[in-house]
Formats: sequence, C-alpha cells, structure tokens
Amino acid sequence: MSTPDFPDQNSVPESVATPAENSAPQQLNEAPQQDPALKKKRNRALLKYGLARLGLFLLLTVVIHGAAILIGAPVPLVMSALLALIVAFPLSMLLFAGLRTEATETVAELSAQRKAHKAWVAQELAER
Repeated sequence: MSTPDFPDQNSVPESVATPAENSAPQQLNEAPQQDPALKKKRNRALLKYGLARLGLFLLLTVVIHGAAILIGAPVPLVMSALLALIVAFPLSMLLFAGLRTEATETVAELSAQRKAHKAWVAQELAER
C-alpha cells in the first residue's frame, strides 16, 4: 500500500511547534529588560552626589564651629551644624550641579525602563 499524499489528521506538521516543544523564547513579545550597567551607574552617581553633599556639610560645620571658637563665642556644635545645613543646601546646588544632573539623568533613564516594563506587563495582561 502506498502512503497518502496528505498528512494524517492526528499528526502535527513539523512546521507547527507547540509551546512545550518550542524552547526558544518568542522575539515578538519579549519583555523590556532593565540595564544592570545603568543601575550601577545610577548607584555610583547617587553615591558621588550624596558623599559630596555630606562632605560639604561636614566641612562647613567644622569651619563654622572653628570660627566660633576663634572669636571666643560659646556656640554649641549643634548650632554650628544647623547653620552649616542651611548654608550647605543652596551651596551644594551651585557647586555640584554636574553631579546632580548626572544623578538625575540616570534615575530618569532607569525610571523610563521601569515604566516601559510596566506598560509591557499591562499589555500582556490585557491580551489574556
């Protein structure tokens, strides 16, 4: 007997693969991934900016308290620190503008990646 030219109704053609048989991930609806290098860059930028601001605050505290001691004014360390905090905030905005911009940009890029992933998840859930 000869075999028929058309496939048996119970067999699956080779060109059609079931999800269990298909080990390669689908390229059409792949989830957007967050860049690990960008996370490291963000952490470094935030750390540099934070340490720069902390260093400026500590430096101003020492300078203000040292000046108070030199002129013989009995100023508590807490008061020197509060004055340094008030002075350091606007001064850090001026002195560390580049570090602040770098930190803001990396946080914004990572936020955009998270929003893209969130939109992809919502789209995938809407399709089900």
